[in-house]
Amino acid sequence: MRKGLLYGIVVQMKRHFRIVLGAVVGLTLTPAPLPALSRDAQPRAAPLILAQTQSPEEEELLRRKKREGAKRDEQRAPRAERPAHRERAERPAAREREAVKRRAAEPEPAITEERQKRRKEREAARQRAAEPEPAITEERLKRRKDREAVKRRAAEPEPAITEERQKRRKEREAVKRRAAEPEPAITEERLKRRKEREAAMRRPENAARLFDSAKEKPLRRKPGGAEPDQPARGRAERLPESDAAAQARASTDPVQIGSVISEEGRRIERPRRERPEVPEGAELVREVNNRFIFRTSNTYFIERPREERFIIDAREVYYEELPRSRQREVVVRPDGTRIVTIRNRWGDVVRRVKILPDDREIVLVYVEDDYYDEVLEWRDPGLDLPPLDLDIPVRDYILDAEWVEDPEDYYTFLDQPPVEQVERTYSLDEVRRSARIRDKVRRIDLDIINFEFGSAQIPESEIGKLEGVAGAMQRLLKENPGETFLIEGHTDAVGAEVANLALSDQRAEAVATALTNVFDIAPENMETQGYGEQYLKVETQEPERENRRVAIRRITPLVAPVASSE
Repeated sequence: MRKGLLYGIVVQMKRHFRIVLGAVVGLTLTPAPLPALSRDAQPRAAPLILAQTQSPEEEELLRRKKREGAKRDEQRAPRAERPAHRERAERPAAREREAVKRRAAEPEPAITEERQKRRKEREAARQRAAEPEPAITEERLKRRKDREAVKRRAAEPEPAITEERQKRRKEREAVKRRAAEPEPAITEERLKRRKEREAAMRRPENAARLFDSAKEKPLRRKPGGAEPDQPARGRAERLPESDAAAQARASTDPVQIGSVISEEGRRIERPRRERPEVPEGAELVREVNNRFIFRTSNTYFIERPREERFIIDAREVYYEELPRSRQREVVVRPDGTRIVTIRNRWGDVVRRVKILPDDREIVLVYVEDDYYDEVLEWRDPGLDLPPLDLDIPVRDYILDAEWVEDPEDYYTFLDQPPVEQVERTYSLDEVRRSARIRDKVRRIDLDIINFEFGSAQIPESEIGKLEGVAGAMQRLLKENPGETFLIEGHTDAVGAEVANLALSDQRAEAVATALTNVFDIAPENMETQGYGEQYLKVETQEPERENRRVAIRRITPLVAPVASSE
């Protein structure tokens, strides 16, 4: 019987294995205890069969919902009833928060002196940055702008410099270095020369005549002609007190000068390189280095058809033909300044004007050209004047640069008016050719410049000797941009007369070029002329240093009306 009972149980378990398994799973997943099944409800296994037939996705969704429900139940439960594993997970975060609170509550550790110093500096810098910038004076603003301009120029790439500009720069730097050097103590040699100065003021026994007009050879008479009349010597007149007073006889009415560019001209390609006409009474002897040597009745004379110094670094140069065989030359500088020169049929300069960028005209040379159109024979205007009679000390008429100790003496001397009245304004060529007209103004003898024998080049060591007279010329040009200076070249009597004439002209031009390149004297304010051995300072045919010299005269009152030049 027992065996039969056990067999029946086994058979029933096999038959209902799936039902039993579903019931067991359902009991484990259901949180609340299931109510006791009645005997009548046991055969009904449909819910268990349905649970067994759910898909994996539905089962996963069911499990997720159960987990979320359990989590909500834990959160609602008091802290003491929470599971131990949750409590352990929250402990590290809580400990970290407590450590942060403790560090914040603890006092700051001691700071070293170095750290305190750096902290104070940072705080001071922040305070200065926050404070408003104080007012800056005009002087400080100017210095700041100058420093910024210097930095910009230093940062900019330097343009290519020609050899000529490099040479001029080196010469200027050499002059500045010599000027910056402290003046040495007066040596015994200088003291000796100073003591001899007064004695040197007295003319030596073999000294030539004082005025150049008195040193010229007598005029040669034409065949069958009479000897030219010489006006009688008059009494020495009172010296003019100013340039205007010296020109008082020239005209009582103000000079009305029209614009130099108002006359219409015809543009030509190149200027005349040779003189188309030679005035009567002159003979062309030789051409040397673009210089023409003429012989007049009593002497030789050298001329240049063009001033090459004017066109150096020019932006543009052009030429125009004017009525009555005149020619107009226009040189345009890089800054827009124009130098306009008008020449007559023989190439003589009758007008020269500097036109500034604002179209203001400064008259440098002005003379009525009717005289040149009507008279074909060149004639010295000094023949109409009596010999010059000057009742002043020689040192007030001729300044020897060798004895100048104060550079201010150059300015004081050049600023003085002519020594006699000026009858009219003359052309540049009349002044250059006529010794009697040149004698109206004072001269400076620069016998301190030493040229090499037979050379027109100025050694670099000699350029600094021009600084004193260059400073005086700059000062005069600042007061009156219309000033004109004549640079004369002279030689001794050694050598051929024609060769000495060409050499002296080249030396005069070399001095003018140095004054432009080193000391920024405008070339249009200087005229050069060589005289060779015609006007010796010491009467000798032997080599003599005092005869090898350069002279400077301020000829402004001779070539331009004072009112227009000022």
